[in-house]
Amino acid sequence: MQYTNIYQSPTGEILLACNEVGLTGLWFKGGKYYALGLDKEHEERETPVLADVKRWLDIYFSGHEPDFMPPVQMIGSPFQLSVWELLRQIPYGKTTTYGEIAKRLAAEWGLSGMSAQAVGGAVGHNPISIIVPCHRVVGSNGSLTGYAGGLQKKIKLLTYEGVDMEQFFVPRKGSAL
Repeated sequence: MQYTNIYQSPTGEILLACNEVGLTGLWFKGGKYYALGLDKEHEERETPVLADVKRWLDIYFSGHEPDFMPPVQMIGSPFQLSVWELLRQIPYGKTTTYGEIAKRLAAEWGLSGMSAQAVGGAVGHNPISIIVPCHRVVGSNGSLTGYAGGLQKKIKLLTYEGVDMEQFFVPRKGSAL
């Protein structure tokens, strides 16, 4: 059974979902993959997991790095799970590129290379945004390419973390948004 709650963040309404093990979804209202993976049968209820997630988000949105990680349960393909685990390793206030993640994953899997676009697809389908920080992934040329929650939210999240935004640019319409 999944349980849900709404969290009102400074960047907009967020839907939280969990099961008995951990957080299974954190989606911005109106995001590209909003509630993807949410069971049809779910119940709105406060749980210890959701209370931990809300406490984590309160700290995060106050401009500080949370000093704990709420329990999460990532549900996806082996490829997606590997990409999402690498996302969890991106430090607060830092960014990396899709290409760097592809290189790291290729090395872990013993491959000579891997597609940054395939990595981008997995990053884009991350069901637990913010806590599994897909917003910290940028294009190799400094482009703030894509964010399922919306590009302006990606900018706000990076700003909350104190990332120097001068090094990045918003791509023109029609180019990987």
